[in-house]
Amino acid sequence: MITEWRRQRAVARVKSGDGRPLQRFRWWQLPGRALFHLRLSDDAGRRTEYAVDVRHWGNQSSGSVRAHLYRDGRRHAESRIPAVFPVPGGTIEVAMSGFGIKRCHYVTTGGTAQQLAPDPKSAEGRRARLDRAHPTLSRSIAFLSVFMLITGVGLNLLQALEPISHIPPVAGSVGTFDSPVHLPLWLNITLGLGAVLGSTERALRLRYSRLLDGAGN
Repeated sequence: MITEWRRQRAVARVKSGDGRPLQRFRWWQLPGRALFHLRLSDDAGRRTEYAVDVRHWGNQSSGSVRAHLYRDGRRHAESRIPAVFPVPGGTIEVAMSGFGIKRCHYVTTGGTAQQLAPDPKSAEGRRARLDRAHPTLSRSIAFLSVFMLITGVGLNLLQALEPISHIPPVAGSVGTFDSPVHLPLWLNITLGLGAVLGSTERALRLRYSRLLDGAGN
């Protein structure tokens, strides 16, 4: 969740859009574009189509990635991420981790959060389709992602603690630590890559844990 202080700052960053039409999702944009949709109806029953378009191209942690809000197919507003766009009945919140989108939700004034629907052609949409069509396989992949994260981050952290604990100031204050695990370089690299893949897969499902994904970031 975005804190109230950060939400107010994010709202202040929102700029008006230029009315450009929303471009269709192309297959070659899979690695670097996220597109989500939301339909809202007002009290009169008039329906408005919203879309959130994020072009990150593997540059998630640069601090310069922008989210673009489209209303009925036209660019209505834009903001640097984390973004909070005011819409009827609440706000649309967009945030990223180092591996992809970690939040794209419509939050009502009452505090209820609803995830926007990913475009069927996007990587997030394809992952959602796999979940609907093959739930057992999807759960297996999700379990493997968590396992790769825990194993990769845990073992690498365990080994990293040993040299850190032997730094004189650290050793003098908390003592030294001898890791029970010493893996070859190639295996440590493999585990690190596995942790990255695990967090990337979780980002496609908009799953994020500061403990797991934040440690692998």
